Amino acid sequence: MLSTVLKLLGAIALAVITLVGCQTIRNSGNTPLQEPTADTLRVATYNVHYIILSRETGAWSVADWDRRKTPLDLAFKEMTADVIGFQEMESFAGGNSGSVNLTLDWLLKNNPDYAAAAVGDPSIFPSTQPILYRANRLRLLDQGWFFFSDTPDVIYSSTFNGSYPAFASWAQFRDLATGTVFRVVNLHTDYGSRSNRMQSVELVAKRVAPWIAAGETLFLVGDINARFGDPVLEVLEETGLTFAPVEGSTYHLNWGLNLFSAIDHIAHIGDAIPVSAPVVLRQKFAGEWPTDHYPVIVDYQLGGAK
Repeated sequence: MLSTVLKLLGAIALAVITLVGCQTIRNSGNTPLQEPTADTLRVATYNVHYIILSRETGAWSVADWDRRKTPLDLAFKEMTADVIGFQEMESFAGGNSGSVNLTLDWLLKNNPDYAAAAVGDPSIFPSTQPILYRANRLRLLDQGWFFFSDTPDVIYSSTFNGSYPAFASWAQFRDLATGTVFRVVNLHTDYGSRSNRMQSVELVAKRVAPWIAAGETLFLVGDINARFGDPVLEVLEETGLTFAPVEGSTYHLNWGLNLFSAIDHIAHIGDAIPVSAPVVLRQKFAGEWPTDHYPVIVDYQLGGAK
C-alpha cells in the first residue's frame, strides 16, 4: 500500500514538474534588443518591486536591495530607453510619506543623462511611479496623477474596495527631435482584486478619453495584471489604444519561472508607429534577478511637429 502511495505521489510530482517546465519554456525566449536609432523613440515599462525599509534582511529588505541595486542599474542601462514608466519604485516605511526612495535616487545618481517626471513633494504628489526620461531628447511639459478610487483626485485615497492606494501617474513631453508632443500614462492595477482592476481601467479609460479626443499622441504603460484577451485590456482597447503584442512572460516570481503570459504592457494611440516587435529582457544581470518582473521595450516612429 505504501509503495503504491509513493508511486502515485512521485507520478504527481513528475507531472507538476513537467507542466512547470513546459510552461516556462513556452513563455520564455530572448529576442535580442537592437541598438536604438536616432529617429525612433524607445518606450519601456518596468516593475522594480518595493523595498521594505524596516526589514534588514530577507526578501525585498534593505540588504536585498544592496544585492540587487547594481543588477537593476545594469538592466536600466541595457534598455537604452528614451522614456520608462516604473511601478513599485517605493521604499516603504509605513504610511504614505514617500520621503525616501532608494531606487529612484540610485538610478538618477548612476544615470545623469536621465531626469524624473511624475514626481514631487510626496504630500501633494505620489512619487512611487516615476517616469524617467532622457533629458537631452525630451522636454517635460506637464505631469499629474489620479487614484483608482471613488475620489480619484484625493491623494492616497483607498481603492474601490478599500484596499491599499493604487494610482496612475502621467507626464507630457515634447520630443526635441521631431517636435511631437506626447503623453505617457503609467499605471499599476491591483493584482488581487479583479473588481478593482476593472474599475481602475474603466477610470483610466474615462480620464484618457479627452486627451484621445483632442488628437493627442499617447502611450500607456504599466503592470496591468491582465493578459491578452482579458476584458481588463479590452476596456482600454475600446478607447482606441493599440497594445504591442508582447509574447511570453513579463513576471517570473523572482525565480526565472515564466509560467504566465505577459501582464506588463505598452500601448499607443496617435502620431506613433511601432517599428519593432516588443522585446522582453528575460535575463539576470551580474548573476542576479534585479526584480520579479522583466522590462518590456518597444521602439516607435514619431511624426513631425504639430
